[in-house]
Amino acid sequence: MPGPAAGAPVAAVPVAAPAPVVRCRHCGTANEAGRTLCVRCALPLDPGPAPAAPPPWWRRLLRRGGRQAPLAGTRPRPAWRRPRIVLPLVLVLLACGIWFGLPYAKDLLGLVRNEVVPPEALPPSAVRASEALKGHPATAAFDGFSNRYWAVAGTGPTLEADFGEPGVGVTKLVVLAGTSTKKDEFLTQARPARLRVELVAADGGTSTRRITLKDQPGQQTFDLHGSGVTRIRVTPETAYGAARGRHVALAEVEFFGHRG
Repeated sequence: MPGPAAGAPVAAVPVAAPAPVVRCRHCGTANEAGRTLCVRCALPLDPGPAPAAPPPWWRRLLRRGGRQAPLAGTRPRPAWRRPRIVLPLVLVLLACGIWFGLPYAKDLLGLVRNEVVPPEALPPSAVRASEALKGHPATAAFDGFSNRYWAVAGTGPTLEADFGEPGVGVTKLVVLAGTSTKKDEFLTQARPARLRVELVAADGGTSTRRITLKDQPGQQTFDLHGSGVTRIRVTPETAYGAARGRHVALAEVEFFGHRG
């Protein structure tokens, strides 16, 4: 067949348009337009419209029903069980516990401090007695010397120690009965057998404890608990070795605890 004549115009041959592609928004791979899943990562090429914003938490608490199934090809999120009435109830109970526990927070902190911090000596700011024999005043029971003592004719008189406000926290009581820590001097006079100890707080409240002493020289230690104590009264109720011409002797009284 003869070819076209020289100089004759050549007809243009149409070029086929490139096939449309869809880029995967997850991995960037080009896919044919008709595909729904990516040829590389198998995730949806057109996941559809963006999910609606989640409702407020208070509306989710009231909503009931099953959990919506995930879309095909998507990775499901970890299941989370929505709080219903239990979580709000726990929060309300916790708030009530804090509210009603505030008045006792100071006592609780004081209790923790008493258990952790070693007690210190609590010398009183003033002392007095309802009765005392000559040469044996109330101050002799708080001077730190075991050979000087407070003496009374018999049981019943009161020995008082003041600590001032806001008071002290008392944890221990140390007593040295009799006239001395030496055995021969200890037995020369009567000794307290039972003491009534009254703790007076800054708000006027009082607590009483009765302590039984052993009839022996040397210090005897007792637990004695009180907070905000501003005054302590010590009263001998009974005595060892009481007889005509013998007086009741109390060599030393010491208090331990924490200030403030």
